[in-house]
Amino acid sequence: MAAKDFIVAIELGSSKAVGVAGKKNLDGSISVLAVVKEDSSSFIRKGCVYNINQTVQCISNIVKKLSTALKSEIAQVYVGVGGQSIHGIKNVIVKDLPGDTVVSQDIVNELMDFNRGMSYQDQEILDAVPQEYKVDNQLQVSPVGIQCNKLEAHFLNILWRKTFYRKLNNCFDEAGVQIADMFLAPLALADNVLTDAEKRSGCVLVDLGADTTTVSVYYKNILRHLSVIPLGGSNITRDITSLQVDDATAERLKLDYACANGENQESGNQQVRIDADRSIEMSKFAEIVEARLLEIIENVWEQVPPEYVDRLLGGIILTGGGSNMKGIDKAFVSHTHIDKVRIAKYVRTTVTSGNAEVTAHNGMMNTVLSLLSKGEMNCAGEQVPDNVDLFTENTRPVGKPVEQQQPQQGEMGQGVVQPVNKPLRDAEAEQRRKMAEKAAIKDAGTDVQEGENDGNKEEGKVLKNVWSKTKTFIKSLVADE
Repeated sequence: MAAKDFIVAIELGSSKAVGVAGKKNLDGSISVLAVVKEDSSSFIRKGCVYNINQTVQCISNIVKKLSTALKSEIAQVYVGVGGQSIHGIKNVIVKDLPGDTVVSQDIVNELMDFNRGMSYQDQEILDAVPQEYKVDNQLQVSPVGIQCNKLEAHFLNILWRKTFYRKLNNCFDEAGVQIADMFLAPLALADNVLTDAEKRSGCVLVDLGADTTTVSVYYKNILRHLSVIPLGGSNITRDITSLQVDDATAERLKLDYACANGENQESGNQQVRIDADRSIEMSKFAEIVEARLLEIIENVWEQVPPEYVDRLLGGIILTGGGSNMKGIDKAFVSHTHIDKVRIAKYVRTTVTSGNAEVTAHNGMMNTVLSLLSKGEMNCAGEQVPDNVDLFTENTRPVGKPVEQQQPQQGEMGQGVVQPVNKPLRDAEAEQRRKMAEKAAIKDAGTDVQEGENDGNKEEGKVLKNVWSKTKTFIKSLVADE
């Protein structure tokens, strides 16, 4: 039976591209209906599109396979935005106010709009997260209703490269896939793996990916810092290839033997079997792994702003595929001196699925499930026949790329990259109403046209009669003269 109401989310990661279709239930849980994974290591680098043609083919394959599994066309998808191009930068807007002005929401909105209009070379603002307001000399979370002479608004502007935006939109455009919304993947992830207490008391979320590591700092429920480090698990894999093994073997050795804090070295002269003829001492293998991991941890800790180092009562939360390395939580404790470190193996939203990869609780599906959780609009299209061919040419109409639009004030800082001006359901209802009106007009068209023709004839007769009398009157005047 074809699914008629579902949400689709796509994450383009550096090692894999994942598409997930799911349905939101009344109790807030999500039922995953279909999952498709494609290898993306050859065309997505550091979280950014590298090869456009291969990315287009990947997106097309994901949507086709999901469509077949659901027995329904996919009208649109939600897309996660992340990668090395993303970073946060602080900005302050100052406004002098006349004579003890009471701050209104309009004044606050004016500062927000001015901040959104800031220009950055080769970059544009994805989202703007309000940090705090300085009302005269007092810091406030919300300044509305307070009397002051000077108002300062502090923002964290999240930027990305314009070329990345164009490439990503072009890929979905050429694949014939309509984008419902783009979400900032790190913010969506934080909303689904962090607790309210962690966000409020201060914490660092570290998403350990293949090519990148994303660092998000929260304090008092506000995102305070966001950065992406161009280092990840694949760097460790490449270091292991120095043992004269190929990438696949290096990845296997990493998964089987890698340990973050040297625990494996305590087992004496244990050997790491490289292949049938070669082996290496565990201590030497551990040196390779730990050297690169230490570099990653040091870079993560370097990203935490100094003013928040002593405010991390919520600790450090690790997630992503890299968080599965044995002893990685202890390694972070050792190098950051933050005793409270936990590994977020799964999202906080209740998810049901018959797919083993979804229920594996290894952190690798957390981001795409978080994107799915944020989606609200129905992504289902028309029902497709059972005998559809996955490898036939895509004949669906090409969807329009997402246009740059300014978000509403309520969406500021919510991780919505490209908000839709009007909910799809409202648009569909309006379209149905217009079609009904056109049908009614068409049915009555003949009668209306005949009535108009009769009216035009009568009007013509009257005008002709008036003009004839006017000419007669003018001639009489000329004759009298």
